[in-house]
Amino acid sequence: MPFAPVNGIRMYYEVHGTGPPLVFAHGSGGNHLSWWQQVPFFSRHYTCITFDHRSFGLSGESAEPQGRRSFADDLKGLLAHLGVEKVAIVAHSMGGRTAVGFTLRNPGRVWGLVLSGSNGGSVNDESRQLSAEQQGRRRRLPLGAIRALSPGFVAQHPERVFLYGQIMRLNPRHASDFLAVPPGYRGSTHERLAEVGVPILYAVGEEDVVAWPRTIEIAASQVPGARLVRFPKAGHAVYYEQPERFNEEVLRFLREVMPPASGGP
Repeated sequence: MPFAPVNGIRMYYEVHGTGPPLVFAHGSGGNHLSWWQQVPFFSRHYTCITFDHRSFGLSGESAEPQGRRSFADDLKGLLAHLGVEKVAIVAHSMGGRTAVGFTLRNPGRVWGLVLSGSNGGSVNDESRQLSAEQQGRRRRLPLGAIRALSPGFVAQHPERVFLYGQIMRLNPRHASDFLAVPPGYRGSTHERLAEVGVPILYAVGEEDVVAWPRTIEIAASQVPGARLVRFPKAGHAVYYEQPERFNEEVLRFLREVMPPASGGP
């Protein structure tokens, strides 16, 4: 199994395909296996790099846990281990923190960014209020409900729902506040994202109960040139529920924004 020594941990990763490097950063309910419907498709066009965030899947954690604070630097360490300089990143939910953090700290190294079910830190007062209200709605969901999947998908695809749950259970448990925003923080990334000028595609399911669709719409509207694609009848995990459309939308975006000088890894 491939592990990289990164920032005091052993980070699990996989590399598939050939072409320009394309990194996939999973959400809090997933790990490197989450992208089983993306890697076979994109590996025909790109060198696909999947990995487990620290304390997820097969990746370890340092003696003094760093959690999400180290996600962006961990990705930088992984790319250094692989000898990769410029990448595009497809990130879902929690992975958006990794992707945006890496993008802002390493100008010029990301040529395309896809944020699925993630606002990428681009917020305003309206989206903060909506997110707070959404947290209350989530607490009222039935115990055992997989919040990332839409009710229709759950009813129609029990075998894929089961697989989603099995992938999720490979992760160790995390504290309920693992992804909480530091108390009092009121910042937004939209101005810095505009400054670095990285093309961004936001994707959101219209039945998302984790990232309220309106908050993703606001996020995209605040970054000049950012694109937004909505997925009807999909929940939070649009890449999982509607992989064919998700893959085609992402591929179209990447082909449109790829720098002319981009070559292999």
